[in-house]
Amino acid sequence: MKAMARRAVRLAVMTLGFAGLIVAVNAVPGAATDPVGFSSTVVARGTDMSPGTLPITQGMDVVVSAITLAPGGSSGWHSHPGGAIAVVQTGELTLYQSVGNHCVITLYAHGQAFIERPGEVAGSAGATLGATFPGVPLGGSSRIDQPNPGTCPGV
Repeated sequence: MKAMARRAVRLAVMTLGFAGLIVAVNAVPGAATDPVGFSSTVVARGTDMSPGTLPITQGMDVVVSAITLAPGGSSGWHSHPGGAIAVVQTGELTLYQSVGNHCVITLYAHGQAFIERPGEVAGSAGATLGATFPGVPLGGSSRIDQPNPGTCPGV
């Protein structure tokens, strides 16, 4: 019986010891390093309003652009090798997408983000955007001009 009591006491002491060790390790402040000669400026921030994702391929370029679209302007029909992630910084942007034989029109406003897929064109009442283009061939263009599919009248 004494052996059982000693085992129980030993188990309790070891359990408390491990619990104390875990608490002590987690209570020690992290060993993060302070930045030196570093600054960061947010270019654009927005809430994603579009479904889907874009694949990012290792070894390809990632291009970041500041885009201005004048009132009544248009980007023309185009695509991007790896797609685009854009944030509307000012104004509003209308995105036209040719799907089959019809046109899907989506309006994005200041503070909204969206994913642009191949074959979409942007028109605007005046907007500025921050855009990231992943999957661009090394040293290549982030834009590929496309013919007008004829499904969005007036675009």
